[in-house]
Amino acid sequence: MKNFKLSEFIDQNVTFRSESMFKEDLHNNNSQLNDQINNQSVLVIGGAGTIGSSFIKELIKYEPRKLIVVDTNENSLTELTRDLRSSHSLKVPNEYKTYPMDFGDAVFHRMFKETGPFDIVANFAAHKHVRSEKDQYSVISLIQNNLFKADKLLSLLDEFKPKHFFCVSTDKAANPVNVMGASKKMMEEMIMAYSKKFKISTARFANVAFSNGSLLDGFINRISKSQPLSAPKDVKRYFVSPEESGQICLIACILGSTGDVFYPKLRPSQMLTFSQIADRFLKSIGYKPFLCMNEEEAKIRATELGENGLDYPVYYFQSDTTGEKGFEEFYTGSEKLDLKSFSKLGVIKNASTKLVIEVQNALNGLDELISRNEVSKSEIVSYFNSYLSDFDHNETGKNLDQRM
Repeated sequence: MKNFKLSEFIDQNVTFRSESMFKEDLHNNNSQLNDQINNQSVLVIGGAGTIGSSFIKELIKYEPRKLIVVDTNENSLTELTRDLRSSHSLKVPNEYKTYPMDFGDAVFHRMFKETGPFDIVANFAAHKHVRSEKDQYSVISLIQNNLFKADKLLSLLDEFKPKHFFCVSTDKAANPVNVMGASKKMMEEMIMAYSKKFKISTARFANVAFSNGSLLDGFINRISKSQPLSAPKDVKRYFVSPEESGQICLIACILGSTGDVFYPKLRPSQMLTFSQIADRFLKSIGYKPFLCMNEEEAKIRATELGENGLDYPVYYFQSDTTGEKGFEEFYTGSEKLDLKSFSKLGVIKNASTKLVIEVQNALNGLDELISRNEVSKSEIVSYFNSYLSDFDHNETGKNLDQRM
């Protein structure tokens, strides 16, 4: 992989775009973005991940006065700072600090109150993987992060209102089939209720190609360790580049009206399977995929790589794990769409009519359930079923931790 350039591979083999699909929208709204960001105070939560760091790189082009970044991953915060300060085209604000802390902890709330106020707040801290839901323990942890900590943050922001607040959602919130998607759908309901109190926007978007911890990112790690590649052959996904993911969130955060949900205007024909990308990835680094019948065969052949020439073992399978959706969708038939305001972004205009007290009652019921000494995953799923009419969970008894 000596001459492999990831950004070029993504452009040529995943997104099939030589420049950002949001270039026109950014150009058309450059003055407004500059007016709203320049010389402002910004807090980014979960800012060391792929999407959060991409958002920061787009944001600082408009020269905010102050930037505070919070993330639980201390190592990733360190790399973010090195990356920003090593990039010739980026100007880091004079007031710049990173804090390795959990946004649900008391120390975060103390920091917020003592270092604020903030004009712009963006929250990227979330459980994002379907892999995160295996049993009641993993599901409760997911709910705590995606819902209860977000609720505490909203209460804090209601007291110290920013000019702009953005909270990341997911395409899996549209007709959710897994608990992660259901938690994000409920989170959307929650922030829409608060959108009557201060300006809030969010975004559902495609998979971010080669984002940290993703299956595609795993391809690079597998190659570096001479391990086989494994991927579902029937799951189709939309993809955006890391740069585009930050741009979606920046536009939604700054230019969106309160209650707006943004999504990229991508066509179904642009979806790819992970196995298709795996084939292209191997070919780009000089290998030919060798199809194996099972995981064991793939692992054995990986130990014989030197003897097999340029053949590289891969195992492609039919998806059978819990909560896996065969295809992606950004909106449902009942949601009102604005397709004219932006060239490459659609906006869902369906601000919830629910009151904060209604959402709080639902959260209280969920909290009461998961606080019991004995609670099963199926009981948690049933609770979401009772709250979300479009939740269609399918429990197969298998999860992604059982796959390579």
